[in-house]
Amino acid sequence: QGQLVESGGGLVQPGGSLRLSCAASGSIFSIYAMGWYRQAPGKQRELVAAITSGGSTNYADSVKGRFTISRDNAKNTVYLQMNSLKPEDTAVYYCNADLQSYGSSWSYDYWGQGTQVTVSS
Repeated sequence: QGQLVESGGGLVQPGGSLRLSCAASGSIFSIYAMGWYRQAPGKQRELVAAITSGGSTNYADSVKGRFTISRDNAKNTVYLQMNSLKPEDTAVYYCNADLQSYGSSWSYDYWGQGTQVTVSS
């Protein structure tokens, strides 16, 4: 079993920056892809950025050039550096990981509890 815990959300002015962190814990054999999703009120959850265990990344078009995803495999942690934030970035941000536990032949999707990011003046 694994668990994801996010931190780093908050209130920031337009043009500001925030860094989100998500640490995986538990009986972890391996973590494959990790990513960040977000869900704004009244909208569907959408992929923001993802990163493979080898470091390959992909981003939503709306955040390219502003957000950077990275991971520290030794710490089982994924980060999302968000720069030049806009009001439309306001959402609950969720961490996601494709994680295989010890004793399991399969990996499963795990989700964090979500962290609120609000961009407003």
